[in-house]
Amino acid sequence: MIPPQEASARRREIEDKLKQEEETLSFIRDSLEKSDQLTKNMVSILSSFESRLMKLENSIIPVHKQTENLQRLQENVEKTLSCLDHVISYYHVASDTEKIIREGPTGRLEEYLGSMAKIQKAVEYFQDNSPDSPELNKVKLLFERGKEALESEFRSLMTRHSKVVSPVLILDLISGDDDLDAQEDVTLEHLPESVLQDVIRISRWLVEYGRNQDFMNVYYQIRSSQLDRSIKGLKEHFHKSSSSSGVPYSPAIPNKRKDTPTKKPVKRPGTIRKAQNLLKQYSQHGLDGKKGGSNLIPLEGHEHDFRVKHLSEALNDKHGPLAGRDDMLDVETDAYIHCVSAFVKLAQSEYQLLADIIPEHHQKKTFDSLIQDALDGLMLEGENIVSAARKAIVRHDFSTVLTVFPILRHLKQTKPEFDQVLQGTAASTKNKLPGLITSMETIGAKALEDFADNIKNDPDKEYNMPKDGTVHELTSNAILFLQQLLDFQETAGAMLASQVLGDTYNIPLDPRETSSSATSYSSEFSKRLLSTYICKVLGNLQLNLLSKSKVYEDPALSAIFLHNNYNYILKSLEKSELIQLVAVTQKTAERSYREHIEQQIQTYQRSWLKVTDYIAEKNLPVFQPGVKGFNDGLEELCKIQKAWAIPDTEQRDRIRQAQKTIVKETYGAFLQKFGSVPFTKNPEKYIKYGVEQVGDMIDRLFDTSA
Repeated sequence: MIPPQEASARRREIEDKLKQEEETLSFIRDSLEKSDQLTKNMVSILSSFESRLMKLENSIIPVHKQTENLQRLQENVEKTLSCLDHVISYYHVASDTEKIIREGPTGRLEEYLGSMAKIQKAVEYFQDNSPDSPELNKVKLLFERGKEALESEFRSLMTRHSKVVSPVLILDLISGDDDLDAQEDVTLEHLPESVLQDVIRISRWLVEYGRNQDFMNVYYQIRSSQLDRSIKGLKEHFHKSSSSSGVPYSPAIPNKRKDTPTKKPVKRPGTIRKAQNLLKQYSQHGLDGKKGGSNLIPLEGHEHDFRVKHLSEALNDKHGPLAGRDDMLDVETDAYIHCVSAFVKLAQSEYQLLADIIPEHHQKKTFDSLIQDALDGLMLEGENIVSAARKAIVRHDFSTVLTVFPILRHLKQTKPEFDQVLQGTAASTKNKLPGLITSMETIGAKALEDFADNIKNDPDKEYNMPKDGTVHELTSNAILFLQQLLDFQETAGAMLASQVLGDTYNIPLDPRETSSSATSYSSEFSKRLLSTYICKVLGNLQLNLLSKSKVYEDPALSAIFLHNNYNYILKSLEKSELIQLVAVTQKTAERSYREHIEQQIQTYQRSWLKVTDYIAEKNLPVFQPGVKGFNDGLEELCKIQKAWAIPDTEQRDRIRQAQKTIVKETYGAFLQKFGSVPFTKNPEKYIKYGVEQVGDMIDRLFDTSA
């Protein structure tokens, strides 16, 4: 049970809380009343504002719509005015641009192309909107006139500024690849830069807007003419230079200082000059073999006069194996070789120029047309060389045929560049050079075979035989011809291989020695073919010399003749690379020639038996007739053999010494045994010579000056 005090306290506490709650409730009631009042006031205000907004909206919306319509009308008017201005401008294009079109694009291409753009737009407008309008015809005519003017300007720029490339610049361009010391590249500027840019602009306009391709024909015709004239100019340069100085020169590269020209000789790509050079060496240096670096043996005495004479005849005789070799032929060869190189370089440069001007899909065709005249000219000249060689073979003028060798070698060396330049051209264009190479290989192989046959079948002309038994011109010509081949071993070997002459020379053809191309053989196989060919020529020469030696009535002179020729051949082979070539297929050739030489020396020595037999012990004691026969025989032989020739000093001294030893020993033994025998009152009538006198007489053999 709760005590009364606590119950009273608790009641008071509850009454206090109740009183507080009542006060709070009264406050909330008052607040709600105020809030209701405010809400009523706000609703009243909002209702009034809504009423006013509705009135404003009803007033503004019609005005807004009216304003929007007015703005649209204004825009339409502005657009209409703009269109009218634009349309009206097309009607003024003809009059605005006519003067510019009439005066042409020269000197103001940019302005001219701007006017052409306006005319083109006018044409398009009238075609789309007013095809029957007279204005259309007017702007069309103006456009065509403007296009023709641009075509004319293109032609004019190309014609006026396309210059023939000077021979000097071409020679510098050619020699630039081989001159390792060259510090500057030689470049060609076919057109000035400003002109080139104008030409490019016109070209692009004609393609894009003019719908015209005729300018491409104009381009290739003009550039084709310049290319052709440049190459012909180079050829003429060679002719003029050769007539004035003998050798074309290429001055310094143009971009060097003009006040310090430095002439440099053109690198000559392998012309044949050995025959002339050898002849000069013979005449200038007495054929002593010490000056001039001749590959031939030293020649002295009688052979000097004879060799100079018959080499001169050989170089000019229209029937000799080295007929027709002269400076003009070398100039023609050099000129052609340089023109081939010039074509490659100039064609490369032309394509670079063309690539900037002609649209890509027309470049190959245009380039093909551009190079035709120059290429056809080169091929025609090459075929003329082949034709001339063919005629030369018929008349046995093999020196003319030799011009084919350096040309063919150069064509083969240049072929990779040719193929690269002609890439993309027609098949007929690409096949021109291979066709010429094949023709030259065929005629070259024919010349080699005919030369070998000519050596074998050269007639024995008694009047053409050297009276002193020296080297026959057939021998020297054959050696000279073979020495020419040393400079063209690969070319000559390829000529033989191209004709598949392996069967002719009994050389087995190993499949590994050929490539996929029927005319491409290994260098080893070609070398073996050439070695076999040289051995064939030497064999034919030996047979012919044996036949010719029979023309001599005196067997001793015949032996001297064969000795001189065999010795000349051997020494010539040894002093050149011919001996190495011969050894490829004939290992014993050198030994064989030495044996032949010794046989002829022995044959010659037998001619003295008719002299020494008179005083030989086996024929004594027929004393008086014997010694007189010795004297007469000695005098007769010395008189006859004094006029004979052995050009090789070493061989001459050797033969003299050997003969002197034999005769002096025999004669000395005779005198020692019978010199004191009193067989006559006048012994000097029979014993005319002392032993040393006999030796001196023999020392004067083979010497017309003694």
